[in-house]
Amino acid sequence: MAIRMDQDSADISEINVVPLVDIILVVLIIFMLTAPMIMKPSIKVNLPKAATGEQTVQTQLSVTIAANGNLTLNGKAADAAAVSAEAAEALQKNPDVQAVIAADKDVPHGTVVQILDLIKSVGVKKFAISIDKK
Repeated sequence: MAIRMDQDSADISEINVVPLVDIILVVLIIFMLTAPMIMKPSIKVNLPKAATGEQTVQTQLSVTIAANGNLTLNGKAADAAAVSAEAAEALQKNPDVQAVIAADKDVPHGTVVQILDLIKSVGVKKFAISIDKK
């Protein structure tokens, strides 16, 4: 008994990669369009502008003061007591912790000094003020 195979009935042995590449390119475009929206800070703070300034390092203690006076600690709403407690905890974990304060340019100077004093009273010695470069 002999089996006869025609060349026309041969199985497809190669993978067609063109649809896969098309799908990957569409996904890449979607990521490129959505990434800037995800990376934007959720808190609108109009930082003061300055010509001189250095890049700040990532910190465990990031305080943001909005124009209306609301405090945000590491991206979450907080009050003065929570800022003080978190500063003390961060200082215990790392004695060289740096507090980064981002205050809206319309926030009174006294409010920024009050937050600086609050953090300094716990024992944090390093501070940085966030700005927008000109």
